[in-house]
Amino acid sequence: MVVLIVIIVIVVLALIFGAMYNGLVRLNVRSNEAWSDITVQLKRRADLIPNLVSTVKGYAKHESGVFQQVTDARAQTLSASTPAEAGKAENQFQQTMKSLFAVAEAYPDLKASQNFQELQAELTDTEDKIQASRRFYNGVVRDFNTKRAVFPTNVFANMLGFKADKEFFEVDESQLAAIQNPVNVQF
Repeated sequence: MVVLIVIIVIVVLALIFGAMYNGLVRLNVRSNEAWSDITVQLKRRADLIPNLVSTVKGYAKHESGVFQQVTDARAQTLSASTPAEAGKAENQFQQTMKSLFAVAEAYPDLKASQNFQELQAELTDTEDKIQASRRFYNGVVRDFNTKRAVFPTNVFANMLGFKADKEFFEVDESQLAAIQNPVNVQF
């Protein structure tokens, strides 16, 4: 009878241990997938930017500083490899895009251009997809970090190879004020 109880306890512990491991693996894979979705959308946006810049350049030839800032922000976004780097690059990118659209506002012919309108619509759609991907990623990271931190999973997480919490993809607090304020472009 004692042997049967010991076997049952071992089986129950093995099932609990297996469930914890599988839950952590599932959330880890989902967070990697969600991060991949974000990078796909960031790449899509980065591919749209040269076309948008070229369209605006045709109308605003003397605005080279704005175009260089947009190009630099695009490069930073593409080179970001972690959520923290991507968040910082995202902040810079949002600022430069505000400047680019402020330049576009000064050229009525540009605003009326079919090509510009289509590019702007594509960019808006992509921004919406980035925000949705970002929310999904942060939700999965929240679930992973919570699961990793609660008892009894926290006891086994390090032993199972889940050593570090995942980073959220968030706005840098030092950049928050800059994002909330409109860009002032003067001619």
